[in-house]
Amino acid sequence: MTTRPLIPLFASLVFSAVLFTAGCSTADSATPVPELAERGTTLTSAKLGRQDMTNKVSLTGKVTINPIFGLVAPADGEMRYVEVKDAKGTPTKPTRAGAVWVGGKPTNVDVPAGATFAGRLVDDRAKVTAGMPVVSAKFGGYGIVADIDGAQAYTLSDGLAAIKAQIKNGPGPFDCAVLGTIAALPPGTIPDPPAPPAAPPAQSNPSGPPQAPVAPPAEQPKDTRSPSEATGMRLVCTPPADVKLINGAEATLEVITARATGVLVAPVEAVAGRQGAGKVDVLGPDGARRTVDVQLGLTDGRVVEIRGGLTGDETLAVPGPNLPEAPQKPGN
Repeated sequence: MTTRPLIPLFASLVFSAVLFTAGCSTADSATPVPELAERGTTLTSAKLGRQDMTNKVSLTGKVTINPIFGLVAPADGEMRYVEVKDAKGTPTKPTRAGAVWVGGKPTNVDVPAGATFAGRLVDDRAKVTAGMPVVSAKFGGYGIVADIDGAQAYTLSDGLAAIKAQIKNGPGPFDCAVLGTIAALPPGTIPDPPAPPAAPPAQSNPSGPPQAPVAPPAEQPKDTRSPSEATGMRLVCTPPADVKLINGAEATLEVITARATGVLVAPVEAVAGRQGAGKVDVLGPDGARRTVDVQLGLTDGRVVEIRGGLTGDETLAVPGPNLPEAPQKPGN
C-alpha cells in the first residue's frame, strides 16, 4: 500500500478557505453602511386640501316624561318677573314669566306653548347676563334627556345645528327639537301670591245710621305647584308627535354642532394645537422648516380646518412643530 503525503492536501484546503474569505470581504465592501438621518430632518410632508366638515357629538340619554328645562336671559340687564298663575292643563299658548329690562326697554321671557312655568332661578330685579338661566319650565309630555359632562359642554355651547335620536331597539333615527339651555339649573322658586289689601277699619258715626260691617278680604288660594329641583348639565329635546316613546327607554343622540363647506384642511398630525390658534411648519424649496401661526376651526379627528394663516399652496412638515414646554417652577 502506498501512503500519500498529508501536507499537500492540508495546504490545498487552507488556500481554498483564504480565497472564500477574500471573496466575501470584497463583495461586502461594495455595499455602503446605512446612516441615520440628521436630527430634525423632515421625512414626511403633506399638502393642504379642501372638503366639507361636520362636527358631531354623541350622547347617551333616556326617554323622560315631563322633563325640566331652562330658559335663559336674552340680554344683559335686570330680570323682572311677573306673577304666573297655576295653569289648568297644558298651555296651548306661550306664558309670560317676566322680562329683562335694558335702558328702560323690556325683552320678554316666555315659557313656550306645551310647557308650564316651574320656577324662578334668580331673584326678582337681579342683574343677569345674556345666556344665564332665569326660568325653569316643565314640558308636558315625553322628551329625551341626555346628561352632559364638562368637556362636552363647551363644544355644545357653540351651537346645536341639528339633533338625530335613536331609541334603543325602537324607533329612529328621527329629528329631535332642542328645549331650552344645556346649562345646569339651580333649584326653582315659586313665590307666594301677593297678600290681599287689608280691610279699612270701621268708623263710628253717632249721628248717622249704623254702618254695615266690612267683610274681611277673601283668602287667596294656596299655590300647590312644586318648584323644580336643581339639575346638572343636560340636553333636553322633543321628538315628532308620531314617534312612539316609552318612559325610561334608552336613547342615543347625535348632535351636529357645526357645518362648513369647502374649507381648507390639514392633517391633524401636521398641526400643533386644536382649539382656536395653532402652529404648523411650512417647508421651503430647500426643505427648511418655517413655523407659521394659523387659526383653527372644525376637526373630525383626521383633519382640522385652517381658517387663517395659510393660502393653501404650502407644503407642511409631518409631524408638526412641538409647542414649548411650560417653565418649571423653582424647586421642581
